[in-house]
Amino acid sequence: MKKLTIILATFFALMMPFASVAQIYDPVQWSFSTESLGNNEYNVIFRADIEHGWHVYSQNIDDGGPIPTAFYFAEATDYERVGEVTESEAIVLQDPVFDMELRFFEKEAIFTQKVKVLGKEPVAVKGELEYMVCNDGQCLPPTVVEFDINLNNAAVTAIETEAEANGGDSLLGMILQAILWGLAALLTPCVFPMIPMTVSFFLHGSENKAAGRFKAIMYFIFIVLLYTLPIAIIIMVTWIFGGDSVTGDIFNWLSTHWLPNIIFFLVFMIFAASFFGAFEIVLPSSLVNKSDANSDKKGLAGVFFMALTLVLVSFACTGPIVGTVLIKSTSGEFWTPILTMFCYACTFALPFALFALFPSMLKNLPKSGGWLNTVKVVLGFIEVALGFKFLSVADQTYHWHLLDREVYLGIWIVCFAMLGFYLLGKIRFKNDDPVESIGVGRLTLSIIVFTFVVYMIPGMWGAPLKALSGYLPPQQTLDFDLKRINQENADKVIEYIQQNVGAVPAAQAEQKQAKPTAELCEEPRFNDIFHLPHGLKGYFDYEQALACAKAQNKPLYVDFTGHGCVNCREMEANVWSDPRVLKMLRDDFIIVALYVDDKTKLPEEEWVMGGDGKMKKTIGRKYADFQITKFGTNAQPYYCLMGHNGELLHEPRAYNLDKDGFVQFLKEGLDNFHNGVSVRNINE
Repeated sequence: MKKLTIILATFFALMMPFASVAQIYDPVQWSFSTESLGNNEYNVIFRADIEHGWHVYSQNIDDGGPIPTAFYFAEATDYERVGEVTESEAIVLQDPVFDMELRFFEKEAIFTQKVKVLGKEPVAVKGELEYMVCNDGQCLPPTVVEFDINLNNAAVTAIETEAEANGGDSLLGMILQAILWGLAALLTPCVFPMIPMTVSFFLHGSENKAAGRFKAIMYFIFIVLLYTLPIAIIIMVTWIFGGDSVTGDIFNWLSTHWLPNIIFFLVFMIFAASFFGAFEIVLPSSLVNKSDANSDKKGLAGVFFMALTLVLVSFACTGPIVGTVLIKSTSGEFWTPILTMFCYACTFALPFALFALFPSMLKNLPKSGGWLNTVKVVLGFIEVALGFKFLSVADQTYHWHLLDREVYLGIWIVCFAMLGFYLLGKIRFKNDDPVESIGVGRLTLSIIVFTFVVYMIPGMWGAPLKALSGYLPPQQTLDFDLKRINQENADKVIEYIQQNVGAVPAAQAEQKQAKPTAELCEEPRFNDIFHLPHGLKGYFDYEQALACAKAQNKPLYVDFTGHGCVNCREMEANVWSDPRVLKMLRDDFIIVALYVDDKTKLPEEEWVMGGDGKMKKTIGRKYADFQITKFGTNAQPYYCLMGHNGELLHEPRAYNLDKDGFVQFLKEGLDNFHNGVSVRNINE
């Protein structure tokens, strides 16, 4: 039971989509460079690139607060420090937990130490720095980084601001999830018993140790190829015969069309039912038996068929996991599905290769038993929760209104509550062993699950649930939003007082003025199917928004978005919600949200001929073509600040959760609008 709880605890902590994976990698990457100032003086530059959601503290933190960033320089006689380490501008906020003003950095921090070289020999600045990195939920232990920076022989290095790579963080996230799914697949009942078979195969008939090691390595390679090569061939064929546009269209179709999303949803439900023990999903025995028989051959042919046997036998358990990896990556770039599948396959194959190389490791493994079925059931609950995401995408894209936010949340709350009761032994499936008592591991897992359930419950009444923003339907689909209802009721009271009394109390008048809305020129088209978050008002038709922008002499804020765009929801929940951003969007811009994946058909007189020579008949196709032809990209989210004649007021901004950077983006675009400055014109 001890081994069971340890394995389950590790597995569950890794598997949960909402869990932090920051413990696996350092969310801060340091780089060092120098800048020559002449007269034997240099700037030594320390740059921290910080993952979104995390922050590093300033050097200037009062006692009693979190650990500040600190620099410790080794004693030296060949140079001297000029002044103390300076730092880039920090974010300053009053922290209620420490009850003090805290200074910290998000996304990037740059520290600079000026030094003067005293001689002509090569000089090295040595020492170490200490820093602490935190997010909204946790802090990692303080970390010490050593540095050894050569001055005289160092090339002059200019620090360039890192380009904002659209989807870069999400690609890393998908790779990490692929690795975690690969680890999870090893614990499934179909795969775990294959380990002794692998050891037996490589112990039998090996001519010598060198040949055995070679076969073990080839075994690893064959497993990876059997998982990765098929998807790579499919993608390459579509790209060769159709180019980027066809491959992109296929991925877009898989991501947004109702048919694949419904199929994915049903597949997830079927596999979940199988994991719960309703039935077993197996490949035809003749196929498996034929492959197994061929594994008796000598040489690499036998190794290949042994790998094929493993892949086929494990299909019943790894099939839905492989599907999860691929489906979550098909909305990415050309290489994303191949790369994520490769990472999954390497993770899955590596333990088998290690056991083939070192068979003695087998004796340290826990024996197969009921704990494997427990893992399978836990996977089943996760499959149910993730499966509804696909149904939700189809629901939003086609406006069925079957899975509005409160319905979706209700399903997740019930699903994870049942998982919690299962871990406590209150629910049993037919293949489960009786649970007479629970250990610390099961208790810990159940506490984590029920805590997550409690976290989700306020979302039924309008809580933003930012940690889940990428998985949930948009906030505006929630029927029972207390904040919106209270605001609407306040508006009605003020309107009644104005009509019947003729005066409005000052506090209520201020509340009315603070409402996040804007005076629009006319009723927005399509406002029965589209809504902006946070009570903002805007348009969903480019021409209509442009006409209003001209009438009000305001710049245009163009939001290329989509119903199935996870990063769009994260931006809206985490960046748009910032009071500074909301105020500027409400007061200074005309907002237009262009949904590139919507399936609503346009009237025939509004059909447009696309850049590819095909007629665009739906809202989504019209604005997807508009984005590609005018801006040369099809990525979402994609934010453009525009003037009245097609001029871009600032280089567009993609997915990036840096709030200060987004505020600066809006401010610079607004200043350029008033000063008649633009970076280029999309009509030229």
